[in-house]
Amino acid sequence: MSFESLWASQSAIGRDPDTGGYRRGGWTPTEREATHWFTDQCAARNLTLESDGIGNLIAWWNPPQDPAFRPGIVTGSHLDSVIDGGAFDGPLGVVSALAAVDVLRAEGFVPSVPIGIGAFVEEEGSRFGMPCLGSRVAAGVLPPEKALGLTDRAGVTLAAALEEAGIDPAGVARSPLLERMGTFVELHVEQGRGLTAPVGVASSIWPHGRYRFTFRGEANHAGTTLMEDRHDPMLTYAMTALAANKQARLAGARATFGRLSVEPNGTNAVPSQVTAWLDARAADDATLQSLLAAITKQATERAERDGTTLDVVPESVSPVVDFPTGLRDRLVDVLDGAPVLPTGAGHDAGVFSAAGIPTAMLFVRNPTGISHSPAEFAEPDDCLAGVDALAAVLKDLAT
Repeated sequence: MSFESLWASQSAIGRDPDTGGYRRGGWTPTEREATHWFTDQCAARNLTLESDGIGNLIAWWNPPQDPAFRPGIVTGSHLDSVIDGGAFDGPLGVVSALAAVDVLRAEGFVPSVPIGIGAFVEEEGSRFGMPCLGSRVAAGVLPPEKALGLTDRAGVTLAAALEEAGIDPAGVARSPLLERMGTFVELHVEQGRGLTAPVGVASSIWPHGRYRFTFRGEANHAGTTLMEDRHDPMLTYAMTALAANKQARLAGARATFGRLSVEPNGTNAVPSQVTAWLDARAADDATLQSLLAAITKQATERAERDGTTLDVVPESVSPVVDFPTGLRDRLVDVLDGAPVLPTGAGHDAGVFSAAGIPTAMLFVRNPTGISHSPAEFAEPDDCLAGVDALAAVLKDLAT
């Protein structure tokens, strides 16, 4: 099946016809529909499907002369999305992996080692707030008991969501799938404007973290409370958001408050509490820590002036990931000198690399630089170039 046909067969799943944005939160009906699409595609290719306790999947193309279950080359990505996300972040890597295997089979190529196509769950963390949730559990980075206790915005625990999806939460543990992952190569749409060629190779993933800022004050009447008598946590938060913007610009880093919860959330009431989630990223670990310290310092000083309080809790922190240069350079050679660039976006590839699995990434050009938005885009010709590049890499690694 051609890339175009594969892409079209899954592109409507979870897509809002009015906004064009996708909603495929982990273990929701739309994400499960996308997962079923994947398993059907694997069955149509007679691939051997394996799953772990949390729902990560790898479908294997095993060499006919060696049916033993031994480590191989895994590619793929994820099928979930951020809230109102774009079409390419995640699915492009899965669809391209299926298409690349089709290309190799059409050429008559027979791999010397198994080739696996992976679909990893809740990479975005849009439902349970933990990025790369499936790969973190698989790698043993996130303990099962902590993962199962995570809750979504409706208060549903991960354990309950798994049961609803027909998955026994008692089976959540470090994944046996990783024992067969000899090398991992993830293809992904580039999520900025750093790539000018159709396909590039990743050098590293910036360190990044998600931090929960809780500002507490005193609820009061919006109409009768004098401005000088207020202990308004919204003011403290507002200054903190501005401080984050300034400090990130000064450091050449990234800082974003993209999620907010207000109590009691009344139009005519001074809030008693504002909870805001900071996404912070930088080129190195020291800069990230310095950025967080600067934002927290300014927020704390402002809280003292406003008569409010502040608590900062890190929910997830990922250190810098430098992909192994030997594997990276091998991909560059296979692709005739493809450009090399870092990324500020997090990926399952970063988790697997940190777990000691030789890992590399391919990027497909994004002409707008927009991502996590319905406007996310990649040209059809660049997507086809990505499939050819991935097929060439798999052929080289599996020969």
